[in-house]
Amino acid sequence: MQSIPLGAQGSFNLLVTPDHLANRFKDATLPPVLATPVMIMVMENAALNAIKPFLGAGESALGTHVDVRHLAATPAGRRVTGEAEVTRVDGRRIEFTIRARDGGEEIGVGTHERMVIDLAKFSERMRSKSS
Repeated sequence: MQSIPLGAQGSFNLLVTPDHLANRFKDATLPPVLATPVMIMVMENAALNAIKPFLGAGESALGTHVDVRHLAATPAGRRVTGEAEVTRVDGRRIEFTIRARDGGEEIGVGTHERMVIDLAKFSERMRSKSS
């Protein structure tokens, strides 16, 4: 892993489809709006994109903490953009501020933490759990 600079930024876009709506994941009586877990996925992907250029071959980063507020509803057909910025680096632990926008409206804000992992070692640990 290269040194990850404070202020490194990443983004991720998602066109909201019926598969991303809250009424598909939970209660069918919910309004047809973007599900919070999907918004969080967009934000997490933005965070990963912020640090991907600094990861070595065989490395990735898993989410370990999310603290998010979902501020506004988004219907199907809209594009959601997640944005992330590195705010702290402590060894393999990386902290971010994250946000999501639906056009010009901010629909989510929060913080996120990811841990850089060695994919081969992680896969080996998962194999031992499935035995």
